[in-house]
Amino acid sequence: MTFDDFKFDESLLEGLYSMGYKQPTPIQEQAIPVILNNKDLIACAQTGTGKTAAYLLPIIHHILKAPTRHLNTLIIAPTRELVLQIDQQIDGMGYFCSVGSIAIYGGNDGITWEKQRHALEEGVDIVCATPGRLIALLQSGKMNFEHLQHLVLDEADRMMDMGFIDDLKTIINYLPKNRQTIMFSATMPPKIRSLANEISNNPEQINIAISKPAAGIVQQAYVVHDHQKEALIKGILKNEDYQSVIIFSSTKENVKALEKVLRPLGSVKAFSSDLEQAEREEIMRDFKGKRLRILIGTDILSRGIDVDGISLVVNYDAPPDPEDYIHRIGRTARASKAGVAITFINERDQMKFFHIEALMGIEVPKMPIPPELGPGPEYNPEANKKKAFSRHGPSKGGGGKGKSKFHQRKK
Repeated sequence: MTFDDFKFDESLLEGLYSMGYKQPTPIQEQAIPVILNNKDLIACAQTGTGKTAAYLLPIIHHILKAPTRHLNTLIIAPTRELVLQIDQQIDGMGYFCSVGSIAIYGGNDGITWEKQRHALEEGVDIVCATPGRLIALLQSGKMNFEHLQHLVLDEADRMMDMGFIDDLKTIINYLPKNRQTIMFSATMPPKIRSLANEISNNPEQINIAISKPAAGIVQQAYVVHDHQKEALIKGILKNEDYQSVIIFSSTKENVKALEKVLRPLGSVKAFSSDLEQAEREEIMRDFKGKRLRILIGTDILSRGIDVDGISLVVNYDAPPDPEDYIHRIGRTARASKAGVAITFINERDQMKFFHIEALMGIEVPKMPIPPELGPGPEYNPEANKKKAFSRHGPSKGGGGKGKSKFHQRKK
C-alpha cells in the first residue's frame, strides 16, 4: 500500500511526499480509512508508530474538501511539547495546501496569549491545545466551536494520569454533539474505555502492538549499585557511535545533579518543567538539530518528544511501571531505524524490571559491569521483592557473566 491508495487531495500528497513519507505504517493503514469514513475511533498504538500522521492526514483531507472553512478540528494533548510537535507536523503537511493551525498552551507571556487569541479571532482550521489553557480561553468566550467537525484526544491515557479527566469533560461540554471523536492512547485501561463510551458514538477500535517495543531496539540492562551508576554512564557515553542520547532519571533534582556530573563530557542539557518555555523550546531545537548530543529529563520526555535519529536511550533510574518503560525506550529506533536502550537496575528496582520483562514477554540481556567498577548486586527479583522499598544497603554479588561490552553498541 502507498499513500496514493487513500485518494488524498493532490496538494496534501505533494506536502506528504516532500516530508519524506513513503509507505503508511500499520496504524496509518488501519486508522486513515476509518477517519476518512467519518467514523469515531479508539486507537491503541505504541509510541513511534506514526499515530500523529494517522489522524492528521485524513483530517487535513476533509478540511480541503469542505465547502466552507471554519474552525474544523480540535486536538487536545497533555504537554506543551507534544502540542508544539503536532502543530509543526501540521505546518509541514499543510505547507502545499494552506491548512492553518494554532498551538495553545500555558507557561508563556502575555504577548503569546494575545497572539493565540488574535489567531482564534481571525480564524484557523485546527487548534492544538493543552487542557488548562484551552479552558481559560473557553471561559473567556474567545473560541467558537459551532462548526467543529473533529475532536482528537492524543495520548488520552497520559492525560488521565495527569489528572485532566475533569478538564476534558468540561471542554467536551462546549463542543457540538454532532462531531467525529478520535482517541489515541498507548494503553487502554478501563477508565479510558469508560471515557470513550461517554464521548463517542459506536467507535471503531484498533489495537497495534500494545506494550511491545519496536523491533529495531537493542535492549540491554546493567544490575548495579547506585554508587556505580555515575562511572558506568560516563563509560557508555565515551562511545562516539552514540551521537544523539536521551537519559531518563526519576526526579527533577536527579536530572539537575546528573547534568552537573556529565557536563565535562561536552554537549549536555537538563530538561525540566522548571525551565522557562523559551528555554525548553531552544533546548529542543538544539537537540533536533544535532547541536546538543545529550538530553536528560524525567518521564515528561517519554511522551513529549518526537525526534528521529536518537541512537541511545538510558534509563538511569528504572521506570516506575512497564508502560513507562515502553514509552521511554520508544524514543529510539523510530521510523524503522535501529537504536539502543540501556537500563540501570539497582536492588530496589529489580522487581519493577521483572514486571517489565514479563509484560514484554522477553528477558533483557544483563550486561557485565566493567571489572574496575567492582561487583554489582545479584539479579534476583523474587529474593529482593521484600527489600524493594527498604533502606537496607545493597548485597554483595556478581553483576553478570562474560567479557565487558558496556559501551559497545551492537551492530
